[in-house]
Parts: sequence; C-alpha cells; structure tokens
Amino acid sequence: MELLQQTIHNIPPVDHQAAAAVKRRYDSLTKPQGSLGELETLVANYAGMTGEPLPSIPRKAMVLMAGDHGVAVHGISAYPQEVTVQMVYNYLSGGAGANVLARHAGADMFIVDVGVRVDLKEHPRLINRKIAYGTEDFTRGPAMSREQAVKGLEVGIEIANMCIDQGYGLFALAEMGIGNTTATAAIASVFTGLPPELAVGRGSGIGDGRLKVKLQAVQQALKVNKPNRDDALDVLSKLGGYDIAGLAGVILGGAARRVPTVVDGVIATGAALIAASLAPAARNYMIGSHLSAEPAHGKMLEVLGLRAVLDMGMRLGEGTGACLAMTLLDAGIKLLRDMATFEEAGVATAEPK
Repeated sequence: MELLQQTIHNIPPVDHQAAAAVKRRYDSLTKPQGSLGELETLVANYAGMTGEPLPSIPRKAMVLMAGDHGVAVHGISAYPQEVTVQMVYNYLSGGAGANVLARHAGADMFIVDVGVRVDLKEHPRLINRKIAYGTEDFTRGPAMSREQAVKGLEVGIEIANMCIDQGYGLFALAEMGIGNTTATAAIASVFTGLPPELAVGRGSGIGDGRLKVKLQAVQQALKVNKPNRDDALDVLSKLGGYDIAGLAGVILGGAARRVPTVVDGVIATGAALIAASLAPAARNYMIGSHLSAEPAHGKMLEVLGLRAVLDMGMRLGEGTGACLAMTLLDAGIKLLRDMATFEEAGVATAEPK
C-alpha cells in the first residue's frame, strides 16, 4: 500500500509552458495556423505531460497484463478460458495482432502474468508476477480481496518503473484474459452511471444467447457486491481483474514520472477509470487512442475527459488501437521538429485582415 500511496502523491502537474511552446512552434511552420488540427493538440498535450518544449520521438513500451476471470465459468465469451493461456504463448512467439502492430509502432512488448489460472512455462520474455490463479466468480462475491487489488496495482507501478529506468518514455496498455470485457462492463456501469443494458457489449463477438448471460452476470455482480463508486479499491476488488489492476498501476507509475500512457480500448479504459478515481491528477497523463465498438466506451472516455484520435470500429483490444495512435504521435512530433518555419523557408506569412 505504501508504494501505491507514494506513487499517487508524486504525480506532478502538467507543464503548460512546454505545451504552449509546441503550439507557438506549430504556428511558425509553413502552413496555415491550426491546419494540422488534432495532431497539433496531441503533440502539445504530450509536451505538457513530459515537460519537453520540443519533444523527441519516445522509446515505447507496450505492457500486456494477462489474467483470468472467474466469471468466465458462465460461458460469457465466444472463446473457452483456455484461450488466455494459448494467446499468452502466441504473444511470446510474436504471432498475435498485438505483436504485429507493436513492431509497426516501434514498441517493445512486456508480457506480464498477473493472474493466469495455470502456471505458464518459463520464457525469457515472460514476467511472472502472478498474484492468484485467476479471480473469483464475481456473481457470487468479490472478484478479489482488497489486498490483492492493491498488489495488482503495485505490480503495474513496479513494471512501469522498471521500463522507465530502462529508458522508455511512452506506454501503451494491452491485456489478455477471457471474461475481461464482462468485468469492464461492470466497472463502466459503476463509474459512468450507465445501466448494465447499455454497458454490456458483445466483446469477443458473442451471439444473443451469450449476450443475455453476460448481461445477467453483470447485473448479478452489481447486486451482490454493491460496489462503492467513491472507493476505487472497492470497485476494483469487487468487479475487476488482475489484468485491469496491473494496467491501472502502469498508468499511475507512469504519471508519477511524467511518462504518458496511451489508453487502448474498453478494457484499458476501465483500468484508466480506476486509476483516475484513485488519483484524479493521473488523467492528465492519459492519451486516448481509439473509439471501441463496445457500447460503453464512448461514455467511459467522456467521463475521463479523453478524446479518441481514431474511430475505426475496432474491438480487438490487446493494445492494437494504442499502437496505431502512437504512430500518429510520432508523425506529429516529426512535423514539429522537421518542418521548416516561414522564416527558414523564406515564405511570406499570412496577412491578418
């Protein structure tokens, strides 16, 4: 608990002067002012987070947290629970969509077992920080203890600190855990006020029958656990997963050291809601990536005050949307640094009227 409290305490305010310097430089470049639209805002906000008035392309880390969810026993996913393990091995071998887009974005991938329900084979790319063998079935009581929730958060903080110490300056959130969209729907319902009927989506592509079961599971979890919206640890322990806890910890650990996090889809945004509830200042270090096809995602982003830079109907998760958003940030930084100013190019500036 001490690491969590100290990390929250250490989150600094953003550097508005650095953000303003970026805006001034964009205005001096050989283009109409503001003509790069949200790309300019994205880079200015990033500069405010890092405190760099002329930011460089950051070294990127995709942190993937893997953990199983007890609610999966109800058949709320299109895939059996064994897929969590199988996909972790797929990530380790480099064959998943997350790996492909991480490579495309120039991000190194850190795969962390925080709660997979079986022991995984040792692998040089696997970080074993297992807290438990999956969560409990939250339709019958809390998914985890409050102490386990704190431990999950602190694992994320420790992974963030490890990456920052190695020179990484930007995080992308990724996850794997069959049942995690069900947990996220419950978390979203608490923090957004949406009824479960509007928070529960099709996740892995389930049909109407499974969707009904999934909705009933979320309704039952909320009824049985009565989570306290004003107590993020209560919400996390009763409804969350170790993957979600770990990702929330990465956000907090990054924020405390001025390292921004690109928030991926609905599950990562559920983790962001937990992080923001624990530490409102952490919102200032989050970058929205894309608008998920999951129904609650837009409202979740609105509550966080985040704007998605992409809307492509994606719902894969695993950090895929975050990777695409990182390439846009890189493009904006390259324009800022490499494009000529009016003075350098000898181009006349626009005359005010």
